[in-house]
Amino acid sequence: MALSISAAVLMLVIVVVLIRRSGLKLAHAIICALLGFYLASSSIAPSIQQVTSNVAGMINGLKL
Repeated sequence: MALSISAAVLMLVIVVVLIRRSGLKLAHAIICALLGFYLASSSIAPSIQQVTSNVAGMINGLKL
């Protein structure tokens, strides 16, 4: 659960930066958010969650 909250906050920060610095339109950000909600309720959601968890585990295992 902590990973989901952290990823959501990170994505929110990235969207805000893109809106302010790179000219991302608010409408585009809203469409991306709606796509995320659509994907979360689809049958592909468990696969997306598994890939996200695997990537987070790989990043956690990196020794810098």
